[in-house]
This record gives sequence, structure tokens and C-alpha cells, in this order.
Amino acid sequence: MGRVLPFIVIAALMIYALVELWQSDPLEVRAMPKWLWCVTILLLPGIGAIAWLIFGRPRNTGRGNGGGGGGRGPIAPDDDPDFLRSLNRTKRH
Repeated sequence: MGRVLPFIVIAALMIYALVELWQSDPLEVRAMPKWLWCVTILLLPGIGAIAWLIFGRPRNTGRGNGGGGGGRGPIAPDDDPDFLRSLNRTKRH
């Protein structure tokens, strides 16, 4: 099992990198075009996937889930003060 484990880890890392590459926006990918990243990940097992994770991934722009951006709006309607105010206005009428 000890001899097989590195191959499993490298294969999982490559699959993760390829899936993430496939889902990323081509305009946000850094350093190289997507097709070249795909070739790099496939031809340089392990090293290509690590290079993608360090140099190629789109930067976190604060959009989407877990973005951590400061300009992000409320997550749920009950966290939105404007929405809650609008509910209070409709109850009065």
C-alpha cells in the first residue's frame, strides 16, 4: 500500500486540478491559456497540478460562495435590513 499511495495522491491532485481548470473562467486564468494548463497538468504529473494551484488559478475576486470579499451583500433575506424594512412597511398598510 505504501508504494501505491503516492500515485493515488498525484492522480487525485491531477483530477482536482483538471476539474477546477475546467470550471474556471478562461478570462480569469493566470499565466497561460486554459488549453496549455491542461497539457501541463497532464504531461507533468504532480508538478503541473501544483503549478496550476499556485500560479494558474483565478484570484479570489470575492464573488461567489466563500469569497470573503468585503463588498458582498447579505446572504439571506432575513439578514438584509432593507428587506426587513420593506416587510414592516407592507404590514402597516
